[in-house]
Amino acid sequence: MHSLCKTPFSITVIKWLMPRNASSGCCIAVSQSGCSSLFTFCSTSVAVLTQESFNEHRSGLVAEQAEQQDMTYKDAFPPLPEKAASPEGTQEPVNAWTSKIRPLKSSVITQVFHVPLEERKYKDINQFGEGDQAKVCVDIMHKTGAHLELSMAKDQGLSIMVSGKLDAVMKARKEIVSRLQTQASATVAIPKEHHRFVIGKNGEKLQELELKTATKIQIPRPDDPSNHIKISGTKEGLEKAKHEILLISAEQDKRAVERVNIDKVFHPFITGAYNKLVADMMQETGARINVPPPSVNKTEIVITGEKEQVALAVAMIKKIYEGKKNATTIAVEVKKSQHKYVIGPKGNTLQEILEKTGVSVEIPPPDSNSETVILRGEPDRLGQALTEVYAKANSYTVSSVVAPSWLHRFIIGKKGQNLAKITQQMPKVHIEFTEGEDKITLEGPTKDMQMVQSQMEAIVTDLVSRMDYLEISVDPRFHRHLIGKGGANINRIKDLHKVSVRIPPDNEKSHLIRIEGDPQGVQEASKELLELASRMENERTKDLIIEQRFHRAIIGQKGEKIKDVRDKFPEVIINFPDPAAKSDIVQLRGPRNEVEKCSKFMAKMVADMVENGFFLSVPIFKQFHKNIIGKGGANIKKIREETNTRIDLPAENSNSEMIVITGKKENCEAARIRILSIQKELANITEMEVSIPSKLHNSLIGSKGRFVRSIMEECGGVHIHFPTEGSGIDTVTIRGPAEEVEKAKKQLLSLAQDKQTKSHTAELKAKPEYHKFLIGKGGGNIRKVRDSTGARIIFPALDDEDQELITVVGTEEAVREAQKELEELIKSLDNVVEDVMNVDPKHHRYFVARRGQVLRDIADEYGGVMVSFPRSGANSDKVTLKGAKDCVEAAKKRMLEIIEDLDAQVTMECVIPQKFHRSIMGPKGSRIQGITRDHNVQIKFPERVDGPGKGGPAVQENGEANGEMVEEPAAPVDPTAPKKCDVIVLSGRKERCEAAVEALKALVPVTTEVEVPFELHRYIIGQKGSGIRKMMDEFEVNIQVPAPELQSDIISITGLANHLDRAKEGLLERVKELTAEQEDRSLRSFKLTITVDPKYHPKIIGRKGAIITNIRTEHDVNIQFPDKNDDNQDQITITGYEHKATAARDAIQAIVDELEEMISEDITLDARVHARIIGARGKGIRKIMDEFKVDLRFPQPGAADPNQVFVTGRPELVDEAIDHLLNLEEEYVSTLVEVLQGEFTPKCSSKGFVVREAPWQTGSEKAPDMSSSEDFPSFGAPVAATNKASPWGPKRF
Repeated sequence: MHSLCKTPFSITVIKWLMPRNASSGCCIAVSQSGCSSLFTFCSTSVAVLTQESFNEHRSGLVAEQAEQQDMTYKDAFPPLPEKAASPEGTQEPVNAWTSKIRPLKSSVITQVFHVPLEERKYKDINQFGEGDQAKVCVDIMHKTGAHLELSMAKDQGLSIMVSGKLDAVMKARKEIVSRLQTQASATVAIPKEHHRFVIGKNGEKLQELELKTATKIQIPRPDDPSNHIKISGTKEGLEKAKHEILLISAEQDKRAVERVNIDKVFHPFITGAYNKLVADMMQETGARINVPPPSVNKTEIVITGEKEQVALAVAMIKKIYEGKKNATTIAVEVKKSQHKYVIGPKGNTLQEILEKTGVSVEIPPPDSNSETVILRGEPDRLGQALTEVYAKANSYTVSSVVAPSWLHRFIIGKKGQNLAKITQQMPKVHIEFTEGEDKITLEGPTKDMQMVQSQMEAIVTDLVSRMDYLEISVDPRFHRHLIGKGGANINRIKDLHKVSVRIPPDNEKSHLIRIEGDPQGVQEASKELLELASRMENERTKDLIIEQRFHRAIIGQKGEKIKDVRDKFPEVIINFPDPAAKSDIVQLRGPRNEVEKCSKFMAKMVADMVENGFFLSVPIFKQFHKNIIGKGGANIKKIREETNTRIDLPAENSNSEMIVITGKKENCEAARIRILSIQKELANITEMEVSIPSKLHNSLIGSKGRFVRSIMEECGGVHIHFPTEGSGIDTVTIRGPAEEVEKAKKQLLSLAQDKQTKSHTAELKAKPEYHKFLIGKGGGNIRKVRDSTGARIIFPALDDEDQELITVVGTEEAVREAQKELEELIKSLDNVVEDVMNVDPKHHRYFVARRGQVLRDIADEYGGVMVSFPRSGANSDKVTLKGAKDCVEAAKKRMLEIIEDLDAQVTMECVIPQKFHRSIMGPKGSRIQGITRDHNVQIKFPERVDGPGKGGPAVQENGEANGEMVEEPAAPVDPTAPKKCDVIVLSGRKERCEAAVEALKALVPVTTEVEVPFELHRYIIGQKGSGIRKMMDEFEVNIQVPAPELQSDIISITGLANHLDRAKEGLLERVKELTAEQEDRSLRSFKLTITVDPKYHPKIIGRKGAIITNIRTEHDVNIQFPDKNDDNQDQITITGYEHKATAARDAIQAIVDELEEMISEDITLDARVHARIIGARGKGIRKIMDEFKVDLRFPQPGAADPNQVFVTGRPELVDEAIDHLLNLEEEYVSTLVEVLQGEFTPKCSSKGFVVREAPWQTGSEKAPDMSSSEDFPSFGAPVAATNKASPWGPKRF
């Protein structure tokens, strides 16, 4: 209470948590956080010692007034209960000291714990009753089964009442301490050998100790040499735990241990004020004296140490006790809410009274309802101590100001701004607002109360005169529409009319809307709200049926499209159904006309979507897809833009040839025509339309497209397109090479005719390995069967489940004949025979090379015939063939054809420089494989030679005799002869080899040169070569950029002749882009310098660079300030486009002009108040700077003049700020001086403590003699029997 409070004003909302059936309330306490304050309960309490009686006692009233108003002796000192013998059955008298109450035995107990503000873990006072603290309490209740009720004092301390069974309460207490209270820690050192006694048997003692003190005790492991025990928990728990551990250690200590039982009320005399006396005794005797702390209800004082030391300490303690045991006591009544002021922060006030007067003040515990305070000490000092107690208890007064409850929040202001001025001037005054009550309670020092009350009354009078409220009735179903989405409507009304609007929540089901604020604003806001409500009553609701598949498209990505619709029709509310509901109903609500307009607009949107949702598939041969896409996607992009369609191509690794076009029907058709025209230009593709009745289309397509697929495969991969099912169109489109299209047309018409003339279908099965033989080379075998019978034979596709099933379609007779022929063929294939043929051994290698690939191909083609060649090294030309007779014959015939080709083979050389070989081969040899396959030749490349003299080991012929090397004269080298490394060898028939040589020479790359300015080379190469790699991949060429040291402008492009033109064009296009970028960079490099005094630089930069960043962003320029070591500290450089740099310079110059108009003045402010003015984290100084639009600079630590403060700003604002600062200094310094001088000593009446109707006043008895051993006997001392009546009542000893 005597400390200068520096903490800012705060508002605390206190929620009293009570059971539902109990009365509950909620009050708002406005307090100066960090200062002591009265603990205000919602219920009232009665005190015997009143404020008036004490004021009269202190002011020295005349005897007549004192006679009327002083308390009676019996009120101040009630007599003890009579203990005279009485007959059985008579009832003992009941008085103020005793009351016979039969204890109720209950398993439920209640305990109250208090958590001070500084020890609270969750200090967010704005979330009391919610947030993490509430969650923790609920969790503790679930976990322990105990019931918790929380309340908060105005000092922000937390009181927790725990009810439940004993074990549940103890567990809850431990949880509360660990989870709601900040944990302190301490260590206590006891001998290592005593640790086991702290742990106890099976850890029981340790668990009991932790539960009892609500702490966590960590004892070092046996192998740990440390003897320190760590305790963590609350401060109170730490004291208790340390005390208990030291007691256990003392019991086990080999040194002397003495226990002295002394009534707890005498412990303060033994410890002395601030524990000075017990510390002096320990220092003087060397013994350890352990006095239980006030929170531990024990009377035993333990002294440990050497025997002589212990004996001396015990003697000193007993001496003190003997001197104090006859001390006089006075019991006075002090309001429970005032006890905390008597105790003081951390008990300092009690210690202060003890030190000053030698009197101990005993305060009942917080969980007790007693208001009796007992003073114990020397008679001549009791009066002074009592005065001190009353002074502390009554240092605060309470008054109230009448104010309508609805005005409370206006009086408080936003974040307490209105009250901040009062509380900053009078920090010790507490202002309390109680919800639902038309009054404000003020509490604080008496000298400040009159000023605060007058200020509060002035605020209330002012608000009442210019504020008004109005309640209007609106149907609750319109409330959320009045509020609007995200509060848009109601916030607009609040801001426009400067009023506060309270719309009741849905659960209240109230019609009343309350509007508060300026009378005119209230009227206007109520009028607007009623108009809105009236309009809603006249609104219309319409349901639109829109298929759910269109909902997402209408809403758009992140709701962008529906936002545009809502902006277009702001008065219409559009509600879409939940996607999970699978509903097609979209609800529109709003004014009738607007709803109709919105409905038509959305119906048109849906119609457009339906129209644009048309799609068709266009079959395009796979090899032409890249031409459809075009260079860099140019072709496909152009078609998409010009036809306004979406075109999707199949993945590159997909077997599909279908290109899907989506959009409006006419646009899709236009895109289809353009795509087909590209294909037609590239190949000899023709398109033919055939008319086939639509009713036959499904039967012609077949199950999973089997029939139509067989025709397409048989006719060289033509595309056959049937119209959409159900369209009724008869036209079937066939597209492909002209010859194949004609063939497919005949087959389709034949199949259609068969279907019309009683089409018949039959199925038979054959092993999959027979299928190729049955089909024959180029479909020859199956064509013969079809031509002879007229039936169609369809073999299974690769993805069909039954790979053995063969389907025959046609007329009944044709099917029967075809089936018969096929069955005979299959039967013959099942008739396995073995045959032998002669093959020259020189050809064996060809057949078995590449892991027998040629033999595998023969087996696949001819029904799985097994061909066996003799083992390597065997001198045999016999080759065995085993399989179906027809298959063996066909395979034998094929092998003879191959042998004939091998005999007719020639070897031809093609000379191409080795440097081109890799290019000719292509990626993974793909190009050379294509030539080998197309021309049926073998191609062998020479071994690679890396350089001259590295040709590898020469082939020796006849060069070695008898193990010795025979040197032969070197043959003359023909300069015109080609190098071996350049010779490619081809094997095959002569005409095929010649064609393959021409194909190889066509793959030899050529080189062209392009002139590109040297300064652009690095941009063409790109980061880590990414740019040039991209071009090389795109155009399938090699691009060579000269080395930087050559400074050459020539870039070489090497590749196939048909690729060079595209690559050259692409490179020149890139050069054009880079030149444009270079010109743009040149324009952006314009530099401009502005001279600005360095003292203005921080202001131009702004807080955290905010101002300069805004200028840079707005004008798209770079602004560079000088470095610390730069010679030109006043030069600011701006880089960017010329016109933007000029604009940025003008913006900076405008700031400088404004700053130059400012002045700077220095004032002298007492350095002791600087911290108060600056405030916590600079809040105070920022508030002053924002309010007066000035800049304040306080001196740094160690400055020559610590009191000098600089104020910078416009002249008129600087003067106002200086006046404000000087006023603050005067206020803070005066408060500081008052505190330092201790001007809180109350004026005491010389009359002293007066009571009426005392025994010595009412009769012949005299006042008791305090020095008399008869009137004040010692404890345990014998007293002579006497019949003399005592002023204190009948004696009982």
